[in-house]
Amino acid sequence: MTTEELTTKIEEALDEIRPFLQNDGGDISLVSIEDGKVVNVQLQGACVGCSVNQMTLKSGVEMTIKKYAPQIEKVVSVS
Repeated sequence: MTTEELTTKIEEALDEIRPFLQNDGGDISLVSIEDGKVVNVQLQGACVGCSVNQMTLKSGVEMTIKKYAPQIEKVVSVS
C-alpha cells in the first residue's frame, strides 16, 4: 500500500469516527503517519481537555483505523 493509499484509508476511518466526536463538541484530524505504522492525530474542541480522550483514542480511534489499515501499530494524540 502506498503512502497515499494509506492516508486515504486513515481519512476514511477518521470520517467514520468524526460524527461521534462532533456530537460531543470535538473533532479529530490526521497530523502525520510515521513509517507507515504510527498515526499521529490531533484531538480538537471538547476532546482536548476531555478525561476520556485517551480511552476514546485507544478503543475507538485506534480500533477503527486498524480496521481500515491493519498495518498500523498505534495511534498517538499530539497537540
